[in-house]
Amino acid sequence: MTEPSAETKFEDISFEDALRQLDEVVKRLEAGQDKLDDALAYYERGMALRQYCAVKLAAAQARIDRIEIGAEGQITLKPMSTTL
Repeated sequence: MTEPSAETKFEDISFEDALRQLDEVVKRLEAGQDKLDDALAYYERGMALRQYCAVKLAAAQARIDRIEIGAEGQITLKPMSTTL
């Protein structure tokens, strides 16, 4: 993995790649082998990746609707339930 940068733009990165990078950051931080400044840079990168992934997931969830047809034939869209 290249040197971390919290300012990196994520437009060209897929959700899966961002999640993979986040996993690498977490493993690196858990190993505890970096100098403090490097660890802080990785932490900041990880937080930026986490935020990016959260936004992508929220956008995906917002696109998932359940179509319902009422008794009189009216069609409505219901948000996906988050409960099981």
